[in-house]
Parts: sequence; C-alpha cells; structure tokens
Amino acid sequence: MQNNNWKDRLNVVYSTNPDFKYEINKEEEEKTLPNEKQQLRISLDKRNRGGKMVTLITGFAGNEKDLQTLGKMLKVKCGVGGSAKDGEIIVQGDFRKKILELLQKEGYAKARMI
Repeated sequence: MQNNNWKDRLNVVYSTNPDFKYEINKEEEEKTLPNEKQQLRISLDKRNRGGKMVTLITGFAGNEKDLQTLGKMLKVKCGVGGSAKDGEIIVQGDFRKKILELLQKEGYAKARMI
C-alpha cells in the first residue's frame, strides 16, 4: 500500500496523468567508514567548560547510531559520563592515553593524540 500522506507531496498540486507517481525524497543515511580507515583525533579540551577537562574525540565519519555506540563503549570502559553527537565524542576527564589504547584495540589504527 502506498503511503498517501499529503505532507509528502506538498509541491505537487494536480496531475492529469493516470500513471503519475509522487516522488518522495528520502535522505540516505551516511555510511560509516571501516574502523581501520577512520582518522580519529583525541585531544584535551578545557574551553567553555567551567575549568573542567574533557577528552574530545573528533573526526568520526559515519552515521549517528555508530557514533553513539562508539561513544557509549568509551564512556563505559573509562567509567565516566559524556556525550556523542555531531561527529564528536566527549568523555569527562583526561583519558587520552586510555582512549587511544581502547581505539587501537578496536581496530582504529589511524587514531592519534593531538
């Protein structure tokens, strides 16, 4: 059964063609690069955080679900909180060396500290 939601066809007013099919633009999810091709950068960040330090992992190329999974794994292994969004993973505290070891163990060969 075809979804006939009027919001999906806002720009089409009327068609006299009996074979006309509404084209619905679906956004394709970004593909996640394999672990060995990811170029992750690990750094320590103190800016705009009230003097507290966080470990910042940037450079992730992939979809949001895989970013969340990687972020959760790192936070659990370090035993701290943080967040993962917009291609960045934030881990509370200075865990640069531990995160680098964890990432290399997971196959992220190009991960490096800045």
